[in-house]
Amino acid sequence: MLCSICNSPTVRPAFKARILSKHDVSYFSCPTCGFVQTEEPYWLSEAYEHTLNDEDTMVLQRNWYFADVVSSVLFTLFDRRGKFLDFGGGHGIFTRLMRDKGFDFYWDDPHGRNIFARGFEYGAEDDPIELITCIECFEHFIHPRKELEKMLGISSNIFLTTQLLPSPVPRPDAWDYYGLTHGQHISFFSVKTLRYLADQYGLHVYTNGINMHLFTKKSFHPLQFKRAIHPGALQRLRIKMTMKSKFQSDYKYIVQTKNDRLAINGTSAPHDTAYRSS
Repeated sequence: MLCSICNSPTVRPAFKARILSKHDVSYFSCPTCGFVQTEEPYWLSEAYEHTLNDEDTMVLQRNWYFADVVSSVLFTLFDRRGKFLDFGGGHGIFTRLMRDKGFDFYWDDPHGRNIFARGFEYGAEDDPIELITCIECFEHFIHPRKELEKMLGISSNIFLTTQLLPSPVPRPDAWDYYGLTHGQHISFFSVKTLRYLADQYGLHVYTNGINMHLFTKKSFHPLQFKRAIHPGALQRLRIKMTMKSKFQSDYKYIVQTKNDRLAINGTSAPHDTAYRSS
């Protein structure tokens, strides 16, 4: 087996674990880049019977929390007036939250159903993307390096979240992030893995060493990143006072788009542009 990150043939068996209470799966560790991966994940059709696994009770809290963090990162370190993309955006929760905070976010996910950000799907013909977010996706990727290359083809700034491997590599019963009961996590990263990837693509990498990481061509002091991902009450207030929520303008845009489609089809509808909460 070759490493999915560095293509090294020197991956070595790390341990075996039972996934979905029935599949005995081998895990492999790469001494070259510090990456851990499962064997070929033949069980994924079972694991993704439901896209959102039943155990993910933190899905709303996680999106709300990272919306605050990313808002601070964009406000502090990047062009807050730019366009942004949530890669692997699932049901569109994060995209909607970021638009509500005033950032021009778009959604993309070939495997997800956009529910909360319809009308704001990303198109390759769109304006340049200032930064991509990828929230809790890298651990799901079968070929994470290929996915990273897709993102880099869109923007050189990527903010991602994934739990980093503790050192030494924990046994399967000692780290919940392996996700043995739901079977969707198959790729696991270390700081060494992130640095290897950054070197390969000529990027800087900034990380809190736990779960938040930034690939970028921009150079700034690591303390700037650490401050940005820990916004205090004053920073949140500054963002709220500066950025204008898009919820009402988005509503008007969606209504206008629907009316335009009706007009093309030869029917008419009232142009209701007043905000409704229901």
